[in-house]
Amino acid sequence: MEKKHIIRLVAMGVVVLALAALLGGFTGGGSLMYHLKNRGDLGPLTREDIAYLNVEAPAATSKDGTVNAQDWAAVYPYITMTMGDNAKNSYVTDYLEEDPYLVNIYEGYGFAKDYGSARGHEYTLADVHKTQRPHPKANCLTCKTPNFAKLVNDQGVGVYSMPFEEVEALMEENISCYTCHANEAGNGGALVVTHSYVNKALGDNVNAIDPATLSCGQCHIEYHFTREDSETMMPYHSVEEMTPEAILAYYDAIDFYDWEQEATGTKMLKAQHPEMETFLQGKHAALLNCADCHMPMEMADDGTVYHSHTLVSPLESETLLQNCATCHGDTDMVKVVRGIQERVTKRETEVGNKLSDFKDALADAVASGSRSETELERLRRLHREAQWYFDYCYVENSEGAHNSELSMRCLDTSEQKIDEAMELLAM
Repeated sequence: MEKKHIIRLVAMGVVVLALAALLGGFTGGGSLMYHLKNRGDLGPLTREDIAYLNVEAPAATSKDGTVNAQDWAAVYPYITMTMGDNAKNSYVTDYLEEDPYLVNIYEGYGFAKDYGSARGHEYTLADVHKTQRPHPKANCLTCKTPNFAKLVNDQGVGVYSMPFEEVEALMEENISCYTCHANEAGNGGALVVTHSYVNKALGDNVNAIDPATLSCGQCHIEYHFTREDSETMMPYHSVEEMTPEAILAYYDAIDFYDWEQEATGTKMLKAQHPEMETFLQGKHAALLNCADCHMPMEMADDGTVYHSHTLVSPLESETLLQNCATCHGDTDMVKVVRGIQERVTKRETEVGNKLSDFKDALADAVASGSRSETELERLRRLHREAQWYFDYCYVENSEGAHNSELSMRCLDTSEQKIDEAMELLAM
């Protein structure tokens, strides 16, 4: 088992600011950035209002020794209650129905059969169980349950190659306390990297990322399964390498592809959900972390102040929107962000349909036998790249809100590759 890398979140605002300097600016800020809720003469809630507890972990009731949410309920009743409220996020958008061109561009891969929006963390095990996408190996459970991370930490990377059904039967809990805190949740709000591949990929560079971002980023990332042992792995070693260009180069260097499309012969890449990478390449990463925008600070009737663990869009929370006001003042941020998302989504539709048409044209060229292998390989290269850049934007779940400049650049690059390929096919 690899040694777990524990990163402490510090309660006092002055220490948070010191940590910000140490981490090179990747921080959620101190009191001024937590302009979340007006309490009249008392002012806004701040991180200093949270009374982090230093208690021993309760006895684990899970068979594998994972201290689960119910074990912590007596110590952190409001946190466990708000975690359960993630079950309210149960609606699923069928992307294949919403964007029919996806069925064509993903031809030959599982996402052409089943591709819906993610529900709340309370549904992770149920959703991976019922998906129509094939999952022969246990690595599909990587981010679905803390019990899988615990199993890897206890037994090593061989777990990834075990049969899915065999390991699924051992899983007890959806994404929960252990995922972000291991069994240390009583110790001053400590955050723990429980997924071993994060430390393996980033090494000391893990310290360049705000803990409250990396905690989410353990799963909300681009990743692949290694050929050697099917281990989940991140395709970079630093924040600087978390660009779509650098990740594509990484995959090219190891000759990695997710599937070879039968109709075109292209060795295709399927982007996952690069939320952390997209966010860290944007301008907000120097000021905010994931918790700042998705975990509102609340005060219970008894005066307890805590981060809500009901994960929400800041556009749906007046408390979180006040965080935006720190820099944006009276700007209607809901209108601004919705406008960005509409523009990005419209552009995705335009480029996605062009990509589908190009895929068909390339398939026809392959079937006709009219092109040399050299010509086809050049076209396949453009196809691989065009789909990669399109997909990198499409599967990043903020619809441009995390980094609109990067989203648009990816779509523009994809279209450029498509246009270049269509010109070659017209010759």
